[in-house]
Formats: sequence, C-alpha cells, structure tokens
Amino acid sequence: MTRMGQDASRTSHADVPITVPFNRPFIAGKELFYIARAVTQGNIAGDGEFTRLCSRLMEDRFAIPHVLMTPSCTAALEMAAMLCDLGPGDEVIMPSFTFVSTANAVARLGAKPVFVDVREDTLNLDETRIEDAVTDRTRAVFPVHYAGVGCEMDVILDVARRRGLRVVEDAAQGVDAYYKGRALGSLGDLSAFSFHETKNFICGEGGALGINDPELLERAEIIRDKGTNRRQFFRGQVDKYTWVDVGSSYVPSEICSAFLYAQLELTETINASRRAKYDAYLRRLEPLEREGRLRLPRTPEHCRSNAHLFYVLLPDEATRDELAAHLRSRGVLAVFHYVPLHASPMGRKFGYREGDLPLTEDASRRLLRLPLFHEMTADEQDFVVDQIEGYFLRCKRRPAA
Repeated sequence: MTRMGQDASRTSHADVPITVPFNRPFIAGKELFYIARAVTQGNIAGDGEFTRLCSRLMEDRFAIPHVLMTPSCTAALEMAAMLCDLGPGDEVIMPSFTFVSTANAVARLGAKPVFVDVREDTLNLDETRIEDAVTDRTRAVFPVHYAGVGCEMDVILDVARRRGLRVVEDAAQGVDAYYKGRALGSLGDLSAFSFHETKNFICGEGGALGINDPELLERAEIIRDKGTNRRQFFRGQVDKYTWVDVGSSYVPSEICSAFLYAQLELTETINASRRAKYDAYLRRLEPLEREGRLRLPRTPEHCRSNAHLFYVLLPDEATRDELAAHLRSRGVLAVFHYVPLHASPMGRKFGYREGDLPLTEDASRRLLRLPLFHEMTADEQDFVVDQIEGYFLRCKRRPAA
C-alpha cells in the first residue's frame, strides 16, 4: 500500500485496536427511506427522481448552471477531459500533488500531464507558475482545490482566457467550499466532485460533473450516456436515439443517488460540524506551531474551506513517520497523503524525475492527516491532541545526541 492510500497495515502496531479511526462514514438518517422509495418507484438504474434531485440541489446551492451526476469523480474528470477534446500531443497543466485520477483522465486520451509545483501555504497549484508552463500544445489547466481550500482562480482564469485554455476544476474535496464568495466548481468551464465515503458527503462511490459553459452540455449528456442521444429522445427532441459520439457508462445508480440526497440535504449541518472540529484542532495545536514543532494548514482570508481534512506539516519525514507510529500505538489512525505523481513510475514515463518539484516533494514527505469526521466526539478529538502533545513532550525529554 503506497502513501496514496495508507492504512493500518503499514504500521508496526497492528495488534493495537483503533479507538479513533481516520474516518467514520456518517449516516444522515433518511438514506434507507429514500432507497426504499427509489426501489418502490421501479427505477433504480439511474437518472430517476433522486439523480435529478441531487443535480438540482447542487445547481441551486452552488450556482452551477448544469450538474450531471456520475458514478465517481474519476468518471467526471474523464468526461471533462473528453469535453476538452484532448488527444495525442496535447498538454494539460496540473499539480503533481493530487490523486491519480486527475492525471489519468488526461493520459488515457494520449495527452500529457504537465506538472507544476504547489504553493507553500495552501499546497494548491502555484498560479504564478502556470504561464511559464504554457506551450503551443497546452489545451487546459486542471487546478485541484486541495483540502477544500480554493486555488487562486482569478489568476488561473485570467491566464486561461488570454491563452485560450479550458479550465477544469478538480473539486473532489471542495463540495460547499468557496472562493471570494463563489462556490468551488462554479468558476471554471467544467468541474468534478467526489462523494467517496472519505468525503464530506458520501454515497460509497459517487461523483458529479459541473458544467458552467452551456455549449458543452449537449455533448456532455451524450458522452455520459454511452455516446448516445438518449436524453434528447426522452425529452422528445428526436424520434429515436442512436450512437452519435464516443462515450461510456457514466450514469450512476439511482440507489447511490438516493443515498446521496439524504446527505446533501444536511450540507450546512455536516460542514458546520466539520468546521467546528477543524477550528478546535487549530486552537489546540497552535502552541506547538509557535514552538516550531509543526505547521498548521493555511486558508486565505478570501477562501472559505469546507474543512474536508486537517493536516499538519512536521519538520521532516522522520518526525512525521515517528508521530504517525506513536499515534497508531495509542489507537489513533493518522495517515499520509499523495506520493507526487511526477515521481511515480508513470510520471517517469512522461520524463519527470524526483527533484523536479521540490515544494511538492517536501510537503509529501512531511504531511500527516489527522482524524476528522462529522460524528467525531470532543473526547476523541481531545485524545488525539493529547497524544500529539505527549509525543512532543517526550521529544523534549530525550537526551541530546
């Protein structure tokens, strides 16, 4: 298991039971009721009542003109890449500090991901480096809103407009987060969201494609439905449907949408709870930051995070690994995050090597994500912080080398 998906099997304390998990999926309460309603109505394959309700809720709440629900964020990113008309020889600028789906969506069409380093404060794509990465082969920019904190979209959109580039927001972690008062996912030409069980709002596996450019809607519907114009047929716009473009099966199960709708109904409640826990971590760990023991996450004043995850940056990789092991030995599961894509085996095939993006590599080696979930109790969070404080207190008492 790589750092992209670390779990308890990586530690040497597997015999210690986990008392505070990294994540605990939340059940809002109406999931089974809505699933039963979907089954009773006899449409569980997709694009039924609950798929439409989820789309409408996201469109209204986040001011996105059109939202198409998908089986995953990966599916939404793949659709977005197809809508950008990417092909062999094309280039797409993105961060290396992201999940593999962002790059896969581009690479599977024969295009090249062009990796750019991150900002030191937010770990988002460094907008000041985009212009220098643009070539005559560049077709799009895929900014990733890491940890639910918005990238500097004004700068990114300005570069894109001047250079004729599409902008696809990877908002997998950004549902109900905002940049200068606008919802993440409502700013670029397209956007992709995730409802994986580790996200703020879940349905096991699920996603959505946001469409802010209305000219892309018709083709998006066709790509989503296996390359057919079936949705036009159902609306009575054509007398039969047929194969009209290359597409795939990107329609989610109605059962997943029914589960998700129960979650999205509680958007404000869930995120308010997560933000309270996020703020509690900031308050409790701020003394350790003042001592230089760790660095806390940064959120610019013009951004409103959805508190998707809470991480700390340790002084070096050895301290990060030792703290993670210490927490695991106390029953707390804290995990690493991404292995930089440019330093992966696939990244090397695109001509990258370790050392190309120093800020990305440094953050990857020092970052540790702490448990954070909606139903996390105050006692659980206090226990996590107590163990972190205890670790650093023990470090102070060590004899000098």
